[in-house]
Amino acid sequence: MSRRQIKLLVSVIIFLSFGLYQLYTSYSSSPQAKENQGNVLGQKDNDTIVTRVVDGDTLEVVISGKKEKVRAIGINTPETVDPRKKVECFGKEASEKAKSLLLNQKVHLKSDPSQADYDKHGRLLRYIFLEDGSDFGLQMVGQGYAYEYTYDTPYESQEEYRLAQQEAEKLRLGLWGENGCER
Repeated sequence: MSRRQIKLLVSVIIFLSFGLYQLYTSYSSSPQAKENQGNVLGQKDNDTIVTRVVDGDTLEVVISGKKEKVRAIGINTPETVDPRKKVECFGKEASEKAKSLLLNQKVHLKSDPSQADYDKHGRLLRYIFLEDGSDFGLQMVGQGYAYEYTYDTPYESQEEYRLAQQEAEKLRLGLWGENGCER
């Protein structure tokens, strides 16, 4: 094993240990934990239909008869609906792309053991997979509609998302294109 592989393995072990501790402490004490016990918990992965696309990284679905807002793990898109902020550069394009991929479509939601079930805004945190099996977040980053986003702790697909962003930047796609936004 090379030094780099050993460092990576040690980092992964530390990351998983810390991530699981964070997950346990942050989620078990949240109000969402009690409210959703037995609803979404125990169902870490779900197949559902997207009923609304809020913006490029947030959508709504119905799981077990309950409407849930879902925040895509690992991506962030420019703001379009935050009343405290003006619409950000490329936000409308990102929202429209998300709508074209997700609205009224069947998706598979997948949890990440390194992340809490819910964020501080009460949104379910999940990877979103399209019916063809493709990763929505990876597509958004790879096509320049979103950028890789690590909130608090690294997530399973972080390296893949970062590489996709680097490629989008190199190819000057979307946010990084000629008509994109300065970062």
